[in-house]
Amino acid sequence: MSERILIVGSGAREHAIAAAFARSPQKPALLCFSTSMNPGIDALCTHYGLGSITDPPTVTDFAITHDVTLAMIGPEAPLAAGIADALWHAGIPTVGPTQTLARIESSKSYTRDLLDRSGIPGNPFFRRFPSLEGVAETVAQWPGRHVIKDDGLAGGKGVKVCGDHLLTPADSLAFCRELAAAGHAFVIEEKLEGEEFSLLSFSDGRTLRHMPAVQDHKRVYDGDRGPNTGGMGSYTAPDGGLPFLTAADVAAARTINEQVAAALSSDCGAPYRGILYGGFMATASGVKLIEYNARFGDPEALNLLTLLETDLVAICRGMVDGTLHTVDVRFAPQASVCKYVVPEGYPNAPRCGERVALPARLPPEVSLYLSAVDQREGLLIATGSRTLAAVATGATLADAEQRCEQVVAEWSGHWFHRGDIGTAAAIARKVEHMRQLRGEARP
Repeated sequence: MSERILIVGSGAREHAIAAAFARSPQKPALLCFSTSMNPGIDALCTHYGLGSITDPPTVTDFAITHDVTLAMIGPEAPLAAGIADALWHAGIPTVGPTQTLARIESSKSYTRDLLDRSGIPGNPFFRRFPSLEGVAETVAQWPGRHVIKDDGLAGGKGVKVCGDHLLTPADSLAFCRELAAAGHAFVIEEKLEGEEFSLLSFSDGRTLRHMPAVQDHKRVYDGDRGPNTGGMGSYTAPDGGLPFLTAADVAAARTINEQVAAALSSDCGAPYRGILYGGFMATASGVKLIEYNARFGDPEALNLLTLLETDLVAICRGMVDGTLHTVDVRFAPQASVCKYVVPEGYPNAPRCGERVALPARLPPEVSLYLSAVDQREGLLIATGSRTLAAVATGATLADAEQRCEQVVAEWSGHWFHRGDIGTAAAIARKVEHMRQLRGEARP
């Protein structure tokens, strides 16, 4: 009997997940349950349910009613709400950690403490604050060199960094007061200098299969300017590394992921079955951990799933059955560049209701993934957040970036995108930055 696979979530990440499942030679039946309708996902599904994705009985009832045999959870909120626990309890194997294991994302301080307790390298200085007591002293201890993070989930927007968002000690104290007033614990960490990258791994709790390294771009405008977003785009290189990373950097990130998966299984008494996503910083003193996510990143998933050559159904079965060691996970040895098209005013005051006209034809090397889009009277309408993403592949980063830019540049009117993602000039600046930090001679 073919699999009946439930996808929880409705963004571009989930569209990419659905597209990867749809490529499977096993021809699974796909179902989706989410708070909103994504026309791209709907076109690939036999059933599409709407409701709260953080309410365990609602999601579980939908899965049972439709004879789901396997589930994959896309966003972080359902994981923190215990959706995976409920599905497993109903006898439905689920890709995505249980609520206890998902603390690796839902609690910044838990992650830092886990690394410390387990002797895993990569932690900077950090301290958790349930109140304002001791905050002023810690801010003074790290003048201009600290990061303040909401300890819980904040949709990628609960972080402020000295020099970017916090220009004075008063700014830092004001943000801490804001978090405390909302009843949120928070963490103050040492600000790291270097280049960020993501290293994601498939995990069954014992075996990890690593994906190519990716660099995401959180800031809304070219040159890493403006407010943080959910991610404006990302890129990968043909060799699975990144131009500014050494082989040792990639190996260190993989080792940290492996050690964290083992530490989680030991600490929680259960295997971590799902995607383990490490956000890292390459620094002059090695690879440091920024944070962990307990699921595919968005936009990173769009690059990685576009490049994935192995059957995603087989990978997911390997994760939930504990047999991932038998699965040969392969990615196409190509570069990829992802760029989001977003409405004017995004992220703070985005335009809504704009019609989205898709290209009549796309090059075979380019895929489109829909995100914050609704369908009304046969038309696609933007709902205000990141609208859609284009992912282009190529033999080189230059090839992939050029193809991606040609497609996203077609959207005229009340739209914009980051034009510098994956460009030679932007990457050269990152390479030079790391060269200087490492004290290397110019080649």
